[in-house]
Formats: sequence, structure tokens, C-alpha cells
Amino acid sequence: VQLQASGGGLVQAGGSLRLSCVASGRTFAGYTVAWFRQAPGKERDFVAALKISGGSTNIAESVKGRFTISRDGAKNTVYLQMNSLSPEDTAVYYCAASRSVIWSNTASETAYAYWGQGTQVTVSS
Repeated sequence: VQLQASGGGLVQAGGSLRLSCVASGRTFAGYTVAWFRQAPGKERDFVAALKISGGSTNIAESVKGRFTISRDGAKNTVYLQMNSLSPEDTAVYYCAASRSVIWSNTASETAYAYWGQGTQVTVSS
């Protein structure tokens, strides 16, 4: 499956953005889809994950209450809604997907076989 992430941009602190991850080649059925982010000079960190079958979500503590992950099955798209953004959220955001992800591993990069190209989110103060 090929993943295309989009929706990044420049936003002021306190603003919102919605990122999209579109799958091509096949649907997300049976997959777990996740978002990770990598700030300059830092390691890539887990943000959120969604198990397509059943709809379970896992949200990183650092963004809980501000970010939500959801899907539109008809559009084969997973979204990351980001509210109350702060400069600390500035990063390249990546979507990732894989089948048969053990739920306890959803925050691990190694659980995902497919990755999108990343979309830049910049939050100005």
C-alpha cells in the first residue's frame, strides 16, 4: 500500500490543522494506521494510532486532548485533527500503516511496514 500524507502548513500558536493520510493500491481495511512526527534534531515520536477494524485509538500523552485521529472509509483516508497547536508541535508528520499490529506495539515505529513521505507542520509563536 502507498501512503500520501498532506495538510501540513504554517499556523499560529493556538490554531488548528487537519492532516490527511490517503492509501492507494488497497484500502485501509484490516490495518492499523498511525501518525508519527519528527522535530529538527530529534528522534521520530509517536503521535496517534487508529485500528481500522473496531476503531480503537491510541493517543500520545503529549497531544492527548488536543489531537484526534479518525477515518473516512469512503475516502480511504485517515485524519489527524490537531487543535491548540504550539511551537513544540512543529515537526514533519508521517503517516504509517501495517496489518496485524499488536496493540501494545502501536507506538513503535518498527510495527509499521508502510510509510508516507511526511508533511511539514510549522507553528509560529
